[in-house]
Amino acid sequence: MLPTYFISHGGGPWPWLKKEMPFYDQLEKSLAAIPGALTEKPRAVLVISGHWEESDFAVMATAHPPMIYDYGGFPAHTYQVKYSAPGAPPDLVSRVETLIRDAGFATHLDLERGYDHGTFSPMVVIYPKADVPVFQLSIRADYNPEAHLRLGEALAPLREEGVLIVASGLSYHNLRAFGGAGRAPSLEFDKWLSETLALDPAARRLRLLDWREAPSALIAHPEADHLIPLMVAVGAAESEKATRVYHEDDFMGSLTVSSFKFG
Repeated sequence: MLPTYFISHGGGPWPWLKKEMPFYDQLEKSLAAIPGALTEKPRAVLVISGHWEESDFAVMATAHPPMIYDYGGFPAHTYQVKYSAPGAPPDLVSRVETLIRDAGFATHLDLERGYDHGTFSPMVVIYPKADVPVFQLSIRADYNPEAHLRLGEALAPLREEGVLIVASGLSYHNLRAFGGAGRAPSLEFDKWLSETLALDPAARRLRLLDWREAPSALIAHPEADHLIPLMVAVGAAESEKATRVYHEDDFMGSLTVSSFKFG
């Protein structure tokens, strides 16, 4: 059975800007270590990216996903980068759609969606040869934590079917409070998050449902788009324990950020 992951995916097209953005070394190392931590090469990778929101849980059905350059202010060449992994085969797309519908959720197939940077930036480090099919699943725009935990539970059978589930966000995401302003809130929230994910599954779930009550929660995540993917990874993990696979307390000189593996 494959594990699930919640990864901090970094900013924009950082893998193509290593000289300009040299503070990604530790994150890059943690992402590159993922294939070696698996017992098998995945049949496909399903990414739940904080950069794709819909009113329901949409499934990417694009055979050859294009690129979505959903960032601004970066060098011109970063709007030409490519990650050429194929999308998932139709039978797997249909399987995911069925699991979602059987759990009582609305869903639809998106035949045009491309890879956003919440997918292509980490995946170019995890599988640089782009030799594993990759497809995305949207988060729901209401950011309902219970719905996303239940979504993860519905997707859990995929772990025994060769699908690696990767929830892609950031453990701290407040673009208005980076630098020194983010030092204390990122540390406080990260401590709470690490403690929460180490609890038994029932207690872990209860705390995640009330994540807004955590220390500095609404400073760390004034919008929940980069935290909500975590709920899917936790739901799919069932009773699996969490392991922190990436952590630093001076990211960009001041921030505390983490990534976690379940199983």
